[in-house]
Amino acid sequence: MGDDLGDEWWAHEENSAASEAEDETQREKPPTDRTKKKTKAEKRKSLTEETVQPKKKKTQQKECIIPQKKDTEDDNQTKPKRRRKKKTITDVLSSSEPKPGSPADLQALVTHHLSGKLSVIEQEELRLQDGGFLSSNDLTHSLSSYLKHVCPKWSKVQKQHAEKSSVVLLVVCSSALRTIELIKQTTAFKGEARAVKLFAKHIKMEEQVKLLQKGVTHIGVGTPGRIGALVEKEGLSLKALRYVVLDWNWRDQKQRRMVDVPEVKLELLRLLENGILSACKEEKVKIGLF
Repeated sequence: MGDDLGDEWWAHEENSAASEAEDETQREKPPTDRTKKKTKAEKRKSLTEETVQPKKKKTQQKECIIPQKKDTEDDNQTKPKRRRKKKTITDVLSSSEPKPGSPADLQALVTHHLSGKLSVIEQEELRLQDGGFLSSNDLTHSLSSYLKHVCPKWSKVQKQHAEKSSVVLLVVCSSALRTIELIKQTTAFKGEARAVKLFAKHIKMEEQVKLLQKGVTHIGVGTPGRIGALVEKEGLSLKALRYVVLDWNWRDQKQRRMVDVPEVKLELLRLLENGILSACKEEKVKIGLF
């Protein structure tokens, strides 16, 4: 049998072996430049596809957000308008007609202030009677004409006064500028009487105490805060006091009276509570509303 196959059988086996060897060598060879280029291009395409897809998602998200902004704008349009500002004291007082103060106004203010501090019996003890008031200003008087009206025997009273650190007439107002203005207005009334300014602006308390001790003073004009402090420190005595005039009806640039300013009102009530109300109850002192 081997003789019958002859040389062709060996040639066929050699050819088959050679073809198998060539296939293995082709498999082991690295890819050519063309194949490399194809793979790089494919990578670029894949990268571009990956980057393009999320952008599409972002645009879709933005399209979803736009109607939400419109809703917020609609909500802002439907919000209620701001509330109107409340009227201030200036607005109320400027629109109202000025009315002269009365003893009932002062009595109501004092009662309201003492209601939380004193008992009903103690309040009745400090309640002012009609005899404890001077006639009130009807908004036609200047300070000099008003004082002449309520103190007709002033010349005799000032001659009898001889105590230092004390005054016969006390005028209480809201500010230092108003104090200076009122002292000028007393020129036609005071005659030879001596008047002193009693306010805290640019004047030390020690200087005012020395001034009151230096000579006899008849009229004191000032703010309730400084007058009250002088009384508490015994720099000003109330023994010779006979008249207390409150600058009740005057209004400042904001149309506020002395009792419309919370700080000044509180200082005034403290001053009245610190000896003046009890002196009025004993009919030693009378209060007038100018």
